[in-house]
Amino acid sequence: MNILVTLNRNYLSPLKVMLKSLFINNPQQSFTIYLLQSDLSDEDIKDLDTYIEDCGQRLVSIRINSDIFEGAPVFRHYSVEMYYRLAAHLFLPEELDRILYLDPDIIVLNPIYDFYHQDFCDCMYVAAEHEHSTKVVSSFNKLRLKTPNAKGYFNTGVLLMNLELIRKTVRLPDIYSFIEDNKLRLFLPDQDILNALYWDKILPADGFIYNYDARYYELSKRLPVKNNTIEWIEKNTVFLHFCGKDKPWHDDYKGELGRFYKKYEELLQ
Repeated sequence: MNILVTLNRNYLSPLKVMLKSLFINNPQQSFTIYLLQSDLSDEDIKDLDTYIEDCGQRLVSIRINSDIFEGAPVFRHYSVEMYYRLAAHLFLPEELDRILYLDPDIIVLNPIYDFYHQDFCDCMYVAAEHEHSTKVVSSFNKLRLKTPNAKGYFNTGVLLMNLELIRKTVRLPDIYSFIEDNKLRLFLPDQDILNALYWDKILPADGFIYNYDARYYELSKRLPVKNNTIEWIEKNTVFLHFCGKDKPWHDDYKGELGRFYKKYEELLQ
């Protein structure tokens, strides 16, 4: 299976934890990790390559000139690397027909085989919506992004990518033009771009299984719903996503689901 990651050197340690969880919970699978980056040193790459090789998997590092998105909005805890997933098809080997993008602040709790090998149904991406947070701003997002017929606002932390169709459809000039015309409207820049330009080419996935927002658990602990217990998450969720600025590797992180991150972090010792 092909896995795509894009990051700067601040996320190298969380990346190793994410990969550890991926490898452990998919023991029968072989992975090639494609890394798109622009600021890692040769030493960083060598260290990551050794780690992945020791796990019996393969790393392919691809350096990108950061100027490719010069002038694109970068703010808060977001960096220019967030845009690289939108242009990944330009740098990945032509023979790849699909790849799974994962944010480094994700923990993989269960096998990914079924999700990875699903039918794209003529869509370019498979992604999940965080309904608990997007429903309240759905009308605003449609107005802001000029997508009145969009069926959701999808998170880009987990993206199964149909590279064959993306190569035929996604053009950097279109992305540049959208950024230039909408700079002041972009709240979550790469996510806004994907949802604005390709909203009708995204196949929805169940967000509680394939992109569980750890913040939802903290908000809903007292609600009588099936998907807000530790046991349910551990059994059913495939991708647990620590969205936002509060991360489980921060000393002041208090979220209960941080236990899953700590579990795999300890295995690196």
